[in-house]
Amino acid sequence: MTDVRLTAWVRGRVQGVGFRWWTRARALELGLSGWARNTEDGRVEVVAEGGREACEGLLSLLRAGETPGRVDTVVERWSDARGNLAGFVER
Repeated sequence: MTDVRLTAWVRGRVQGVGFRWWTRARALELGLSGWARNTEDGRVEVVAEGGREACEGLLSLLRAGETPGRVDTVVERWSDARGNLAGFVER
């Protein structure tokens, strides 16, 4: 099965509340590689690569409302995996 890349931009109260740490933990549980970083406009950008089902699982968790802080919206973009990521880190 071909891996995919999920890029998600999460808007809400997601900086300074442990959101990136929480996202990293969920991504590792799902076997995904990638990263999460704060953006200057207050969002968190999440890039995850792995199987489509695992990436969809992470996206569902981001939208489920049980994250640290508060998620207002999640915008996602799908693309082919680049295969250049190892582990999952907070940037």
